[in-house]
Amino acid sequence: MRVDPKRSKIMSAIKAKNTKPELIIRKALHSRGYRFRIHSNNFPGHPDIVLPKYKSIILVNGCFWHKHDCHIFNPKRKLSSAWASKIDGNVARDKRNINAYINAGWKVFIVWECSIQGKTKQPLDVVINVIINWLEGDEPGVSEISGLSN
Repeated sequence: MRVDPKRSKIMSAIKAKNTKPELIIRKALHSRGYRFRIHSNNFPGHPDIVLPKYKSIILVNGCFWHKHDCHIFNPKRKLSSAWASKIDGNVARDKRNINAYINAGWKVFIVWECSIQGKTKQPLDVVINVIINWLEGDEPGVSEISGLSN
């Protein structure tokens, strides 16, 4: 499991919190009057956005790091075993955390990076309206939004 030091340095510079997609979603929700907590220590994984009033959690996931089946992750691309292992670990941790949120009575919404960036992005108003309709609704479990199909 050898990791290229140069690649590792580049990848380690990528932020885990306060990413551009996360900031876009937070700013849009805030401008529409929604108040929330960010990176709450009260939950495993410190979810991106927590809306206690709605007992809801919003995760803004990068498609590459969370293995989303879209053009950003590109599942056909060959990854070194070290990176594949890292990404698979992220996916397993995501599942554990989401199960913990649901078991605690919270609902979860996943915003995939491809829905707000890249060639398949949707209009931001559409993404935010989907999130708000989900927040205001009473559908339990996990919902998500991703980019437009090619």
